[in-house]
Amino acid sequence: MSALFNFHSFLTVVLLVICTCTYVKMQFPTILEQKTGFRGFFWKAARIGERLSPWVAAGCFAMGVSIIFY
Repeated sequence: MSALFNFHSFLTVVLLVICTCTYVKMQFPTILEQKTGFRGFFWKAARIGERLSPWVAAGCFAMGVSIIFY
């Protein structure tokens, strides 16, 4: 089943994209400096990860717990 049709999998993919883009931007800032186009989507995900990092961390923790126990 695709991650687009299962809401739980979709949330997991979105959280992983946000966390990955934030990590890449912190390690290699020149890769995600373009704010438009295809890479602009990843720049926006990295910006969400930077600005909402406590909420993203709580979401990752909750998603990890739900994957382990459900």
